[in-house]
Amino acid sequence: MSDDEPDLELLALLRQHLQGKLTLSDEPETGVLEGAEYVYDNAIDVAIDMRSCKNAAAAIHAQMRQKDYSPATWATHELHPDAFDLGDDAALVAFVFTMDLLNFSFWSEKPEAERFTVEYRGKRWTGYWSLVAALRRALDEGIPITDSHFWQDEEECTLEVLQQVFRSSTSEEIPLLPERLACLREAGKVLYEKYKCHPANLVDAANGSAAGLVNLLARDFSCFRDEHVFEGRRKPIRILKRAQILVADLWACFEGEGYGEFRDIDKITMFADYRVPQILNSMGCIFYSPPLDTAIHAKRNIPCGGSWEMQLRACSIWCVELIRREIARQHPDSHTNAILIDFFLYDTIKEMEASGQENVPHHRTRSIWY
Repeated sequence: MSDDEPDLELLALLRQHLQGKLTLSDEPETGVLEGAEYVYDNAIDVAIDMRSCKNAAAAIHAQMRQKDYSPATWATHELHPDAFDLGDDAALVAFVFTMDLLNFSFWSEKPEAERFTVEYRGKRWTGYWSLVAALRRALDEGIPITDSHFWQDEEECTLEVLQQVFRSSTSEEIPLLPERLACLREAGKVLYEKYKCHPANLVDAANGSAAGLVNLLARDFSCFRDEHVFEGRRKPIRILKRAQILVADLWACFEGEGYGEFRDIDKITMFADYRVPQILNSMGCIFYSPPLDTAIHAKRNIPCGGSWEMQLRACSIWCVELIRREIARQHPDSHTNAILIDFFLYDTIKEMEASGQENVPHHRTRSIWY
């Protein structure tokens, strides 16, 4: 080809780019990290301390090694079931799906002894563990709480039945019970229409892609579509906490095999809730503007989807990503991803809570997203 002849291949690529059709990879992306970085770059009420992140990375890596933290850690919690407990792998997928479908809003304004509590197997459980305990108790009592056919049956799966499933040993009821019923109803309908009534078929439809499964959840189930507008940005900020933690729980539950095998599991970020920002703040990794700090310490409601809440959640995602990168830089053979860091941080703050060592409160936002 002479210098005067056009490069038709280059022109075609340029044309595709200008028309927005240039795709260098067909592998799915969730867009969560991209959105988190955007919020961090434009945040004015939440900031990240880089030195503290480096110190935290060293401490987290050392403690995770000491505790031998891995996907297998998930199954060591006494309430997390396995296939033997439930019958088979498909039943275990259904349990994990139900668990993360309803995994939101357990915080309480009441003292520990008075908050929503589930008694199961001779113990009292609060927070996330109250959900797991309630689901296992329901199955023991013959209530098919993980069956999508049950969710769609408006005569069998009623608000009264859910009140029985989530009955408390205290006077406080589980928050947002009608919203939980709505999530079950919607999920049952979507599974019936698109996935032959079983979440195992939904997992299969992702073709082994963690990002692909997150995107299917966000596309087909409005109750998993945790994305919000930030400061007028046209493209929504995707947080997708429960969609991502569902993928992570499957990965951990099946230890990266079978229904938990995902070739791109490291595309999953941390799960932006209210507990991980709390411990990141206590470690000095993230800090707040005086008005936001005052609101959190006064335990005032932080509106869902508002600028403060978006900064809290997105900056936590970006902060954990920076910690992950620092661990990878210092320990390239560690294979520590954001999921394991999140699991570790969550377990740590719950241990601190149980021992009365919490030194800062968590923010208060009541929503179905976390």
